[in-house]
Amino acid sequence: MSKTLFLAILASVVALIAAPDAQSEESKPAMTTEAKALLKPERSGLLPIDGLNYYFAIYGKGEPLLLLHGGLGSTDMFAPILPKFVEHRTVIAVDLQGHGRTALGERAFGLEAMGNDMAAIVKALGYDKVDVMGYSLGGGVALRMAVQHPEAVRRLVMMSTGYAADGFYDEMRPQQAQVSAAAAPFMKDTPMYKSYVAVAPKPEDFPKLLDALGNFMRNDYDFSADVPKLKMPVMLVYGDSDMYKPEHEIKFFQLLGGLKDAGWMRENLSQNRLAILPNRTHYDVFLAPELAATTLPFLGGQTKVKTWDEIVSE
Repeated sequence: MSKTLFLAILASVVALIAAPDAQSEESKPAMTTEAKALLKPERSGLLPIDGLNYYFAIYGKGEPLLLLHGGLGSTDMFAPILPKFVEHRTVIAVDLQGHGRTALGERAFGLEAMGNDMAAIVKALGYDKVDVMGYSLGGGVALRMAVQHPEAVRRLVMMSTGYAADGFYDEMRPQQAQVSAAAAPFMKDTPMYKSYVAVAPKPEDFPKLLDALGNFMRNDYDFSADVPKLKMPVMLVYGDSDMYKPEHEIKFFQLLGGLKDAGWMRENLSQNRLAILPNRTHYDVFLAPELAATTLPFLGGQTKVKTWDEIVSE
């Protein structure tokens, strides 16, 4: 494999996840002793679901929030922002198929199957309904869970997630098509590989995971017909320099329906939300400190804001 081809492949793999330790020391959020304490799970373990053993970890107390990571990541990638959510929520973090502490297994790798798995995990853990928040690959799994098991999802947040394969910038698709086990030898010094082998039950499966991701990304998909079926409140979150075309992000929001001027008294306000975080890319939006402040009010059903009239009266 040529160095040029490897760099293209690595770019498309990194498009699935920006590893936390790829940040500069200056940009890493400082973590207090209290925040570190919140990162200790109240409960964790493995759940046998449809031929796989899924790793889960439960943190904090409050309304349940299922948190799903991006490709080549794990629950650990949310460590810098997790304490903010754990302060307010019971967070159920799951390592997706072939990621983190969940082995790849022999089952086909796909969003629909993992969407079913997440609903089964929620039920196995004793929850009837949860809020769901997913990033990138995890956002696609969250979308399928909400479509296939709407009774299990109260509110849905998708970060840096598209509804169709043509939402990526055009130059990304040929790069994604090249992802395969052939890239594995070149990735031994990358944070993606190092974080994988640190916790994976079968570290030798890394090339197989790359093959699974490559096969997944080579498949075209279009869930546009399913998006309007989502009746629960939905929030879409992107970086202003994300890997998805802006027109795709807007179309996703439009497919959710009910778009019109909200009215002077917000009487026509949609239940759905669209957030574009400034100075953020696909590779760091999930680490944004402002992410909690953006999503927690939505997850809590908060819609009240002071009107201009109220402010003037004060």
